[in-house]
Order: sequence, then C-alpha cells, then structure tokens
Amino acid sequence: MSEQTMKSKMLKGSAWMTAGSIISRVLGAIYIIPWYSWFGADKLQANALYTKGYTVYSIFLMIAISGIPSAVAKQVAHYNSRNEYQVSKRLFKASLVTLFLVGALCTLVFWWIAPYISQGDLKVVPIYRSLSIALLVIPSMSLLRGYFQGFQDMAPSALSQLIEQLVRIIYMLGATFITVKVLGRSYEAGVWQSTFAAFIGAIGGTLLLIIYYLKKRPKLVQLEQQSANELQISDQTLLKEVLYQALPFIFIACAMTMFNLVDQFSFPVILKQVTSYSYETINGLYALFAGNANKLIMIVVALSTAMATTAIPLLSEAVTKGERELTQEQLLGALELLFFVMLPAVLGMAAVSRPLYLVFYGYDQTGIYVLAVSAYMTIAMGLFNVLGSLLQGIYENKQAIKYTAIGLLLKLILQYPLTAWLHVFGPIVATGIAMIIASYLMLRFLYYKYDLPTAKLQQNFNRLLSYALLMFVIVLCLTWGWQLIFPGNSRILALVELCLCAGVGGYLYLGLCLKSRLLQQILGENVAHKLTRLIKLRLR
Repeated sequence: MSEQTMKSKMLKGSAWMTAGSIISRVLGAIYIIPWYSWFGADKLQANALYTKGYTVYSIFLMIAISGIPSAVAKQVAHYNSRNEYQVSKRLFKASLVTLFLVGALCTLVFWWIAPYISQGDLKVVPIYRSLSIALLVIPSMSLLRGYFQGFQDMAPSALSQLIEQLVRIIYMLGATFITVKVLGRSYEAGVWQSTFAAFIGAIGGTLLLIIYYLKKRPKLVQLEQQSANELQISDQTLLKEVLYQALPFIFIACAMTMFNLVDQFSFPVILKQVTSYSYETINGLYALFAGNANKLIMIVVALSTAMATTAIPLLSEAVTKGERELTQEQLLGALELLFFVMLPAVLGMAAVSRPLYLVFYGYDQTGIYVLAVSAYMTIAMGLFNVLGSLLQGIYENKQAIKYTAIGLLLKLILQYPLTAWLHVFGPIVATGIAMIIASYLMLRFLYYKYDLPTAKLQQNFNRLLSYALLMFVIVLCLTWGWQLIFPGNSRILALVELCLCAGVGGYLYLGLCLKSRLLQQILGENVAHKLTRLIKLRLR
C-alpha cells in the first residue's frame, strides 16, 4: 500500500470518527442546558450525583469493553492484511460470546457492590444500579464497532455512536422532564431516569450496527471465500491474542477514569480536612470541575480519541508488513493531526470560557475560571490519549502501561498538596502535570525507538502554535470588547458572543493555515481545496 493511500485512508477514517465523536459530544453537552435548569436550586447537587454515578460506571465500562474494539480492530486488520478473512470471522464470533458473558458478569458485580462503594451516600446506590443494566448491551455493541474498524470502515462506528447518543438524550430529557417538572418528583428520581438512559441508548446503537452488518454481509462472505486459509489457529488462541492486546487498552482507558475516580474519592476528604466548607458546598465545587467543565472539555478530548482510534489498525498493518518508513509517517501524521485540531480548540475554549459557561450553565464566576483552567489542561489529556494509543498500535503495550502507571502515581502524589493549596483547581492541575510528564516519556520512547524525523513536525508545530496564539489573542480582545459594549449575564447575548468569537477565531486560524499551505501538507490538497471553497478564501 502506498504512502498516499494509507494517508487517504487515515484521513477518511479520522473524518468519520471525528465527526461521530464530536457530534456525539456536542449533543451530550447541549442537553445539559435544559436538563440543568429543570432541577432548579438542586442543579449542582443533581449534577454531582450524576457525575459520581458515571465516574464509577466508567470503570466497569472500561473493564467490559475498553480495549476490545481497538484490540479486535488491530487483530482483524492484522489477519486481513495476510488475507486470512476466515480467521477474522472466527475471532469476531468467539469474542462476541465472550464479551456478552463479561458484560453480564460486570452487571451482576456492579449491582451487588453498589452499597459498599457509595461512601455512605445512599442516594448514589440506585444510580449505580440503573447504570449497571447498560453493561448487558454495550460490550456487544463495542465489539461490532471494532470489527468494522478492522476493515478500516469507520462509518458504522461513528454512526452508531451518534444514534446511541441521540436515543439516550431523547429518553433522558423526556423522562427527566416528566419525572421532575410534571410529576414533581425529587432530583434523585430525575437523575435515576437520566442514568438509565444509557441502556436505552445502547439498544439504539446496537440495532444500527446489526442493520449495517446485515447490509455488508454479502461483501464479507465474498472476502471470506477468497481467504488464504493457511493459518491454523484455535478459537482459544484467538481469544488469548485479543485479551493480550486488550488488557493494555483497558488499563490505559481505565487510567483516564482513574484520574477522575481519584478526584471523586479524595476531593471531599481533602477539603473537609483543610477547610470548614459544608457537604453541599464541597459537592457543588466537585460538580463544577468534574461535571460542568469536564463535559465541555471532553468535546475537545474526543477529537484526539477519534484520531488515535483511526491510526491503530493502520499502524498495525504497517508494523506487520515491516514498513518502517510508513510506520514513521503514520506516527508523525497522527501527531500533526492532533496538534492541528487541539491547539486552536484548547486556546479557543479558554478564550471564550465566559460566554461558553454562561450559555450552558448560567453565570458562576468560579465555574468560569474552572472551565478556563480545565481548557488549558486539555492539551495534556489529548496528548496522553493519542500517545498511549499509538504505543499500543505499534505493539509496545508494556511501555504504554509503564508510562500510564507513572502518570497515575504522579497524580496520587500531587493530589493532596495541590488540592489543599488550590482547592477546586488543585485536581485539575494535578491531572494536567501528571499527564504532561507521562506524555513526554511516551514521546521520547517513540522518538528513539523509531528514530522519528521530527524536524518537519517541530516546524509545523511552531507554526500551528503561532497561528493558534494569534487567534487566541484576537478572540480574547473580542470577548473583552463585547463585555464593554454589552455588560451583564444574558444567555442570549452570550450565545451571540460565542458564535461571533468562535466564527472569527476559526476563520482566522484556517485562513492562516491555508495561506501558508500548512493545511495542504497536513490534510492534503483535496481537503484544503474544499475548505478554501467553504470559507471563500482565494489563495494567491
């Protein structure tokens, strides 16, 4: 496969995964506007309860599925590259049965231990149990996504992710409105309906994947009939391979949630020791960074996750064939895509943190500052995500685990002193520092392992950073000027301000990248030409 073909496949896959992830995340953020307001005076407490439930649920979700889609995609791509489509089929079937059983076991365990991990807060027990039911369906859905990704077909994964989120939000908003606003039930009952929506959404996403699989079945059968059938591998061996590849993915994906879990269980304990804040105040502060800010910054983090997921099967294919130069190209290409998107997104979100927070949650000075600080730390999260996935894509699982463990250890070491000193900002800074150091170690390993020619990457990074910083300054001036002309905390005016500033910032950044032909280098001439027509910018 030529370098151009691989880059084209990567960009196409990245487009699908990025679109699916971003639209899904945006929907997941937009619903918060009505949902948050329906709880009235209890909105921070409701969001804290919802966030606590999802943080622990995410651990079980990661154990049940995280790594399986990527591991299956990796192994399917490996066997497909050797024309062993029958082996890929058997791997898929054996993994499907295994994952269903794992999901059922996780459901039972999560349901049973809910009271024991509630920290004495009985309100969170029914929330845990409502979320546990979704584990019956989600593992099978994730496996179907990974199977299609192994064929470099990212559309089913992206579309099912979108449908899953859409169905979940429709049920969530409808059920919560009826429960809280019509029936007048407590905020705990409304949060229960909101978390049970995860199961309803999973049903919707799975049905779409099944339909897509049946549609693609004739083509898959044709490929299976052309299979070389030279490898004799048992189903048990195939499962061992998947588990061997999945365990590092599970560890790293759980690590992201573990950072949040450290915050959930340590933040209230630390603040109780160093302050005289009440339980409600501490719970509200926790909701500001773990719930409100996190929901918005994860839109940006989703970009990196989508790109990393796309790179894994392509990297696996290049490594399997021993194509060192193409492996280098894929690694550098993934990092360029990351910086191209993450730098303006992070700085842009920081610049518009006030109108952004105001539109979604209403005015809260502390919440605005928390969002701004969280935005700056997002670059560390995105880099950590991508580099961990790239290490696994080139079969360096031990290194991925090693550096992730170092990051978690640093988080634990920094958590108490930074939280005691910075209070609500402490956990954010601790996570950012830990992930930056872990990312540096991962990047250093990749550089020496593959002798990466980073001169071009460094040059492009410097240019991207300069364009992003210029955009940041201009957008910051725009927000400052807007506040002078339109003082106050109107949500409507904040929405207009947000659209104006984001539009100007995005136009400026893309325009600079196009004018300097940097965009053409990173995304290719075709994409650059379409963007040029889109923003009506004439190149000289």
